[in-house]
Amino acid sequence: MTMVAEIEPFDPSIPELITDPYPIFAQLRENDPFHWSKFGYWVVSRYDHVREVLMNRKDFGTGDFSNNLKLFYGPDFDVLANSSYRWLSEVFIAKDPPQHTRIRGLVTGSLTAKRVRAMEPRIREICKELTDAFIADGHADMMTQFAYKLPVMVICDLMGIDHRDPAMGELTAAIPEAFVVFEARKLTEHELTTANRRIDELEAFFRTQFEDRLAHPRDDLLTSLAQTGSAPDGLTMHEATTVAIALFGAGFETTANIIGNGLYQLHRHHDQWERLVADPAGLSGSTNEEVLRFESSLVAAYRTALNDTEISGHPVQAGQRVLTLVGAANRDGRKFEEPDRFDIGRGAADHMSFGGGIHFCVGAELARIEGRVAFEHLATALPEMKVDLGSGAWRDNFLFRGLTRLEARW
Repeated sequence: MTMVAEIEPFDPSIPELITDPYPIFAQLRENDPFHWSKFGYWVVSRYDHVREVLMNRKDFGTGDFSNNLKLFYGPDFDVLANSSYRWLSEVFIAKDPPQHTRIRGLVTGSLTAKRVRAMEPRIREICKELTDAFIADGHADMMTQFAYKLPVMVICDLMGIDHRDPAMGELTAAIPEAFVVFEARKLTEHELTTANRRIDELEAFFRTQFEDRLAHPRDDLLTSLAQTGSAPDGLTMHEATTVAIALFGAGFETTANIIGNGLYQLHRHHDQWERLVADPAGLSGSTNEEVLRFESSLVAAYRTALNDTEISGHPVQAGQRVLTLVGAANRDGRKFEEPDRFDIGRGAADHMSFGGGIHFCVGAELARIEGRVAFEHLATALPEMKVDLGSGAWRDNFLFRGLTRLEARW
């Protein structure tokens, strides 16, 4: 127990969790796997414990949204008076059954595996369009010129939105400023005001899109979502708008981070880049899975105990929150051999980077296709690429790990 006493209280705001969280994760995982945070929640970091929480729909869920936020703001804070928090409270990923079940079912009925898989030829076209635009320059910022543009163009194609629309620049800029509400902390007044404004803008944009789809149906995801409203228990216009913002944002944030984090690690471990270049088609899929495991875009996820329960025999009281450290679980040596070794041939797809249980990421299949195709294309089109690791700038965001800049030359 002396080792437990030496653990610093876990604080998601410390800079080290942005630059390199893994030494802190390892310390918690090995010495204090059931850590009580000074903010009033449990922190679990071992693979089996994280998986147990995320998969247990009976005893763990999202809980009372407003009460969860009041842990950080205090009891008098009016959570739902803020449009950004009101939006987040209504997204199906922040709900428990039966509301979650109804809305998720309607979303997955529109975002079908057939619709997603049919996008692969177009994803390959987009990858080529993007690299053709800068390959002759001999250099590029791979985040702004490729990693972010690819999934934006893909999700726009899926939704039937013209990615060349002049409004797209502001729309994509709005996502990170609005999605700051996913972070479980007290936002600054400026952050919260900006998030509220950005959500208002996003809601207005997608409301207009849905009105257009109802008047002029097309073969796209937004039309499919809008048309569920004609079915019993279908999505209302407000629900469809809420869902569309979540899908649009997650649809490019997650994939952009996978690509950026992957390029960073492939060139930090250059022998792995050389392996990929030697066999792009054969190794791109397992490369994508290893990037998801080794440098997960999703670092952590919160759950609330719905009943008095246990995590591997450790008692948790009803109403207590639990922070599952996905990034720590993915490097647990109890689950993965040599977990701190980046190995694109590992082929392990049982990481926790897409969450688990009823909240498993609805866009996981699309993200996997985008990542696989992107890594295959880059290794084929730019085999001589050299990434400037010193240019890599990590986003100041604990829950979602990704880069804002990554320069490369060839």
